[in-house]
Amino acid sequence: MAVNKPTGDNARKGAVKKRSQTKTTIGGALGWTKRDRSSGEFMAVKKPRKAKKAAKKFKGVRVEKKSAKKMKAKKTVRR
Repeated sequence: MAVNKPTGDNARKGAVKKRSQTKTTIGGALGWTKRDRSSGEFMAVKKPRKAKKAAKKFKGVRVEKKSAKKMKAKKTVRR
């Protein structure tokens, strides 16, 4: 479990284990969507400040890996 102690050092100790984040496109720009791993509910979205720029990731939240099916499809397209 992620802990925010000691108070005042502005740092998190450990990762947030019950949540994950994935890349999304919002109006043609790259954003990040945070979701609850147990229920699958989308919790928050980090939008880019300016159009056509990428948003920053959520701090301490795991990044979802791409599925093997998508990776295989990309490999076959490149050949």
